[in-house]
This record gives sequence, structure tokens and C-alpha cells, in this order.
Amino acid sequence: MSAAPAAPRPVSAEKQADAFGLLLVPPQARTGRMVLPSRVVAFCVVELQKLRHDRTELYTRAVQPALWLLIFGETFTRIKAIPTGGVPYIDYLAPGIIAQSAMFIAIFYGIMIIWERDAGVLAKLLVTPTPRSALITGKAFAAGVKALVQAVVVIVIAALLGVAMTWNPVRLAGVAVAVVLGSAFFSCLSMAIAGIVLTRDRLMGIGQAITMPLFFASNALYPVSIMPGWLQAVSRANPLSYQVDALRGLLLGTPSHLALDYGVLAFAAALGIVAASSLLGRLAQ
Repeated sequence: MSAAPAAPRPVSAEKQADAFGLLLVPPQARTGRMVLPSRVVAFCVVELQKLRHDRTELYTRAVQPALWLLIFGETFTRIKAIPTGGVPYIDYLAPGIIAQSAMFIAIFYGIMIIWERDAGVLAKLLVTPTPRSALITGKAFAAGVKALVQAVVVIVIAALLGVAMTWNPVRLAGVAVAVVLGSAFFSCLSMAIAGIVLTRDRLMGIGQAITMPLFFASNALYPVSIMPGWLQAVSRANPLSYQVDALRGLLLGTPSHLALDYGVLAFAAALGIVAASSLLGRLAQ
């Protein structure tokens, strides 16, 4: 008689799980130097997904820069009241309007984080192991991407009005970097103010109170050289002036100080992230 076949050896649960591609052990938390950047990108993507549900913000915000270029730009180009070094005034104005529209998008970003606090979303985010700086940085760069969309709209309108701008891809990439850095700073400024005032109504009032002074105390509408001395000092401390200077030099080829401009914008954005991150816990209380 032939020997009875040996009983099959029992397969361990782990091997069975491997055979079906299942995991019985929870995955380990990601570690390494890419963790923080990946979380920043994740928060940025979450913010941008909100545009899929409501794109009207992008369309309505295009009205104001269009009016600035069509009415203010065309009128002052005709009367030649502002010295621009031989550049048509509407050309001179276009980079300033790009910076203005980006700032107006970013400066009210703190309202969104107060809304998240009121809805209980912020408290859930803060109990995760993600650093607060990653949350703030993700929101700041999401504001920068939104501002980029607005900048494209302004550039298209300016091109239709005959503004002589460069289409060099390297220079346009530099424009994108300047827009994102400037928007990151102003969005962080808004979120830092939100951490101080704690309510949407107060933030709305302060935002409206500082946007126009920031705009008029910059070189967006006129050269710094024609300002009174005290306003020149304010303009040199205003990050918007450095953003406009970079945009004007890249788009129009006018004399600029790109190394200084990018340095100030990067430093301002980093300082804004630190300030907003330190005040985020107070907002969640």
C-alpha cells in the first residue's frame, strides 16, 4: 500500500494575508526629509479643491483689475501725468495691477481659517501630528496658486489692450515665483491677524483698512521717486513694492533689482509663516 499523502502544512495568517495583498499590521508613519513637503503639498491640494465647487470667485475678481486697466490705465496714458521713463502708462501699470489683484485675493485668506475654526475643521487638523507650519505653508501656497490664475487673467487682458510684455518662458516662470511669494506673505499676514482678532468681522474691517494703504504706498501706480520722503520710506518697507519691481522688470524689461526683490519676498513669506504658525494655536482655543 502506498503511503497516505502528507497533510498540508498550515499556512500562517501572515502568509495568507500576503497572498491576498492584505495588511494585518497597520502601516508605519512616513518618516524622512520628504514628510514635511508632502504634507504641505497635501494641504495645498485640499485648499485648491475648493475651487472645483465654486469658480465664481475667479471670475468676479477679474472685474476689478480689468477696470483698473481699461479706465485708469487708458486715461492716464492719454494725459501723460505720471513720469514712467518713456514707457506707456498702461504698460507701466499692468505689473502693478497683477500684484494688486494677487494681494486682494490673499489678504482675506484669514477669513477662511476662521470659518474652519467655527466649523470645527481646524481643531481636527491641529490634533494630527502634522506641524502647524505645514498647515500654514500649504494654505499660503494655495493662495499663491489662486493668485497665479488671477495673474494669467490680467496678463491676457493687458495683452488684448496692446501692452508690450515679454513671452519668454523663463521670465514668465520668474513672474510666477514672484506672484506666489508675494501672495504667500499677504495670506500669512491675514492668518496672523486672524489669530489676533479671532473674528471674521474684525478681520474684514482690518483687511479693508490695510489693503488700499498697502497698494497706494507702493510703486504699483507711480514711481517711488515722485513720492514725498515719508512715503518713500514706507514704500521701501512694503513687500508689495518689491513684488511690483520684480514683475515690471521681468514683463517689461525695465531696470529692476531681482536679487533684492526675491530676497525680500522670500524673507517676508518665511517671516509670515512663522508668525501665522505661532498664532494658530490661539485661534483654535
